[in-house]
Amino acid sequence: MAGLNTAAAIVILGTGALETARRIQAALPGAQVHALAERVEGDIAYADLSGHLKTLYAQNTPIIALCAAGIVIRCVAPLLVNKGTEPPVLAVAEDGSAVVPLLGGLTGANVLARQVAAALAVSPAITTSGELRFGTCLLNPPAGYTLADLDHGKRFVSDLLAGAATRVEGDMPWLGEARLPQASTAEHVIRLSPYAWQGDPQELVIHPQAVIAVVAAGANLAQRVRGALAHQHLAPAALAAVVMLETDANQDHASAAAELGVPLRLVTRMEAALPGQPLPEEHGVVLLVNDQPVDPQQIGHARGNLTVLGLGPGRADLLAPAARKALDEATDVLGYDTYVNMAGPFRGDQTVHGTDNREELQRARHAFELALTGRRVVMVSSGDPGVFAMAAAVLEALDNADDPRWGGVALQIIPGISAALATAAVAGAPLGHDFCMLSLSDNLKPWDIIEKRLALAAQADLVMAFYNPISRARPWQLDKALEIVRQHRAPDTVVVLGRDIGRPGGKLTTLTLGELQAAQVDMRTMVLIGSSTTRRFTPPNGPEWVYTPRFYP
Repeated sequence: MAGLNTAAAIVILGTGALETARRIQAALPGAQVHALAERVEGDIAYADLSGHLKTLYAQNTPIIALCAAGIVIRCVAPLLVNKGTEPPVLAVAEDGSAVVPLLGGLTGANVLARQVAAALAVSPAITTSGELRFGTCLLNPPAGYTLADLDHGKRFVSDLLAGAATRVEGDMPWLGEARLPQASTAEHVIRLSPYAWQGDPQELVIHPQAVIAVVAAGANLAQRVRGALAHQHLAPAALAAVVMLETDANQDHASAAAELGVPLRLVTRMEAALPGQPLPEEHGVVLLVNDQPVDPQQIGHARGNLTVLGLGPGRADLLAPAARKALDEATDVLGYDTYVNMAGPFRGDQTVHGTDNREELQRARHAFELALTGRRVVMVSSGDPGVFAMAAAVLEALDNADDPRWGGVALQIIPGISAALATAAVAGAPLGHDFCMLSLSDNLKPWDIIEKRLALAAQADLVMAFYNPISRARPWQLDKALEIVRQHRAPDTVVVLGRDIGRPGGKLTTLTLGELQAAQVDMRTMVLIGSSTTRRFTPPNGPEWVYTPRFYP
């Protein structure tokens, strides 16, 4: 499946298809079973088939749908635009008796159909005329090779189907058993070449991805590489990778490599880019042309990725899709043991690094060191990573780093639903007007600073959200905080307590500031203290709600 970077999604609607789905999954490394929520248990749950198939299709994910072909066609039909870029889409009978490739003939649908059919011991229903006649799809060369021009390729195959003979120039072993109409004197030729196709209608040019661009630091990297390729008459599609010193790499270089459609590979100065090849001068480009496709994975290492994400309150359906994707793609997951466990389960090929909650900076430094080796690292926090959590620790470690390579790590922060927002949503809208978030922990700041901020926030009539309100090590601090707040708030001020909101056994309590006692709170409790305008009410036949109006009386 050339050009596809994602594992297949095996989509099922009910328990009748699960056994077949697992058989297919066993034959396709990385494939996951996507199951309709509340009907059947899979690897990934979805709520709406049509919307889910559209999302997978838009993400260029190969789809194996265990349902009627008509259902799949109607779901993805609005998205059908470009035949050359669509992902493989297969319809498979629930009992595994039929495998039908529907879309993606040019991106490996027939190859995937054969793999699935072999796993199910049936014959795939392949209808592509060229592939049926010749036993191969000339328009879909294997990974490491790229067709020079798809539209011309279609005309070339039509010529062969109409009776024209061809000859093959170059080492293309996948054509060895093809039933091509070959003749040594044929005017039509299938040619393997890294050089740009010159427009000859009787040539079908296939480019091996065999060119390595070794580049120096500097601006306009993509433009420089394209210029070097054009100067040597090499096809851009023959480019396999961009290689540069790891100490020079930054986000601009990574973006340039992505623009060129190839991976960025990093090397140390000792590796000197590639054996026997000097590094280019500043702003320079050196092109290395090989006879056969190059595996970029064998050159140096990838640019590392570090993603800091929030798990939200703990419910899987409240985890951001971007966070779920990062967790699925991670090679390493770091975090406080409790939060790492919340992020699981993990695959056997993922490494989990759980630590004590007091080792934040050490954990952040470890994450950067792992990322420098080219690994995809995820740092997890509960709630939102930027609210009293690991995002600040990671940035602090980066800000004080002695190793300049840390700045070249692709760093991303994915937000989550913070505890204050989760608790507020269950209660209603107590944060509907101005509010502030305060941590009552004095582990990282002096208690007198906390007292000052409490007094000012209470005096300003802000709704207050208390994080880390109490612990065994500091049982007295919440009472002291409430003493300060009560100097500025009436006893009937609305208070909301949310304990483990979003997790099993979660509990919401609404009371008043006068009723609130420290014994009702622990470290897993979010404390929301209303402003003078925060209200609580119970509508007819409804539950109690709390909100802070968006206006002042």
